[in-house]
Amino acid sequence: MAKIGTIELGSFPLLLAPMEDVSDPPFRALCKEHGADVVYTEFISSEGLIRDAAKSVMKLDIYDKERPVGIQIFGAVLDSMLRSVEIVEASGPDFIDINFGCPVKKVVSKGAGAGILKDIDLMVSLTAAMVKHTKLPITVKTRLGWDQDSIKIVEVAERLQDAGCQALSIHGRTRAQMYKGDADWAPISAVKNNARMHIPIFGNGDVNSPEKAMEMRDNFGLDGAMIGRASIGYPWFFREVKHFFKTGEHLAPPTIQERVTAAQRHLEMAIEWKGEKLGVFETRRHYTNYFKGIPDFKEYRTKMVSSDDAESVFETFQEVLEKFNDYQFV
Repeated sequence: MAKIGTIELGSFPLLLAPMEDVSDPPFRALCKEHGADVVYTEFISSEGLIRDAAKSVMKLDIYDKERPVGIQIFGAVLDSMLRSVEIVEASGPDFIDINFGCPVKKVVSKGAGAGILKDIDLMVSLTAAMVKHTKLPITVKTRLGWDQDSIKIVEVAERLQDAGCQALSIHGRTRAQMYKGDADWAPISAVKNNARMHIPIFGNGDVNSPEKAMEMRDNFGLDGAMIGRASIGYPWFFREVKHFFKTGEHLAPPTIQERVTAAQRHLEMAIEWKGEKLGVFETRRHYTNYFKGIPDFKEYRTKMVSSDDAESVFETFQEVLEKFNDYQFV
């Protein structure tokens, strides 16, 4: 039974990864409905929070139906991180997650995200200070190391646990790899199987099929799987994994009706939360996956991703339903 602090997550929970411009409240709600056990906000800049930057503050919006939910923040300056913890606390998350793994250059260049993997002492001291500054559980998401020659994740995990970190999610790539090559779960397993470790260890990276999730559970012995890219535009991934765990069989893929309904609800919730302009724009990235595999679909996809008003997108959804209603996914 995995736990973050006193929050029970069940046996081998499935976690929706924090993803910039993806894991917002509408998408988190859909993933939760389809079996995600834990969800995270998009990562939020500590500097943006203390400057009261509108985009950062908006990411603090969480809702009871999402719980347990973690708010993820990133930064490398102690004072800013501590002040942002106070701001985050006011939003009432179940825990606060620190991003020590984002590989994007604009984050890394400031020493934040995966940039901090070059200074493990700072990584540990920031974590310890944040643990002391809040009553909420502090968790960490990170990578194996800066590059292949600097992987010390077993030692790093011990030090983070000693600093008070209550769960650790590890992406099975280095910063140098970005998202290329295959994720290596063996070092994550080495962390989990270290006799000194007692906090949950969640694996991340390349969990893109029910079989992979089962492999992470049964062969690598991890406490849960964090799902990222496989869920974009496909919130059904969580229920498919759980069905496979339970029966050993693949669940039938969602029908056209289910896909259209999910896309409509996603857009409706996005508009309600962000307004029409942003809602229409920020749901576009999901449409390719919502309707992936349908032949001769380019015309409809183009309409969905190029339209600036919601009404025409909703009309396109209905056209898709009428034209492809009999299409059988395999």
